[in-house]
Amino acid sequence: MNISQLETLLTISRTMSFRKAGELLNLTQPAVSAQIKSLEDEFKTLLVNRNQPVTLTDQGTVFLEHAEQILTIVEQLKQRLSDLDETPQGRILLGTTTSIAIQILPRVLSYFQNQFPLIKTMIHSMSSSQVYHSVENGIVDVGIGYLIERNPNLETSILYYDMFELVVSPQHPLARTRKATIHDLENLPLIMLSPDTVGRRFVDDVFKAHQIVPQVMMELSSSEEVKRMVEIDLGAAIISRQSITSELKHGTLVMIPMPEFEVSHPVGLIYKSGRYLNSAMRQFLNDLKGMPEDHFTSPE
Repeated sequence: MNISQLETLLTISRTMSFRKAGELLNLTQPAVSAQIKSLEDEFKTLLVNRNQPVTLTDQGTVFLEHAEQILTIVEQLKQRLSDLDETPQGRILLGTTTSIAIQILPRVLSYFQNQFPLIKTMIHSMSSSQVYHSVENGIVDVGIGYLIERNPNLETSILYYDMFELVVSPQHPLARTRKATIHDLENLPLIMLSPDTVGRRFVDDVFKAHQIVPQVMMELSSSEEVKRMVEIDLGAAIISRQSITSELKHGTLVMIPMPEFEVSHPVGLIYKSGRYLNSAMRQFLNDLKGMPEDHFTSPE
């Protein structure tokens, strides 16, 4: 049984003619007859009296009542799907780093929820490398993270650029001089991000290029944890500039210029190539792509 067969039976009941039904449905009379015969064979009953004028049998009348209900549900479904396009709604699973979730997303999601209250967003915190894996394997719908690799299965779009900076507490000796060389870091106790993070990989590459063996006092999984340790003067750290905006503003951290770390790192959207995008996802991606960079990088 298919929708076309139900529509044909309904049209026959109204026109009382196979020929007129065919004209309205743009079908030949044999095609109309074949559809009705197929229904009758499937349900093993006679639905239509072929005499003139054509009428429904008792079984056909009962069948038509249910057919009309089915067709009504189909129309409601079509309308609901159409409404989804006109009024975006649905759920988005977003994967991102802890720092981005704390520093960037409150502004972005506040705007988004005000504009589209029917779209619900759930956030899963993870490293940037895990974001790629989670998007590719369908664990999350879309990721926001450092764009660190090219993957033919994934699409990316840059939102803004970040850098990594050397930071210390206001009580640290470097806070008074406000300057250091890359080789000063060789004897400096450091609190580092864990090896699976983009920041740590970048810093390790810089140290390797300058043949520096750092004194790693502690390894932590997120910039938020690192900042708390630096604030109580347990060591210096090299972390995302974007993640320290509030601390610099309130004077709980001091940034020490270091030219070797002045490299721009793109941060952006990561989503699956070729996947179906529901209205919520389309709206979310389009809105974020349309936001100016300073919406992400300017202090609140």
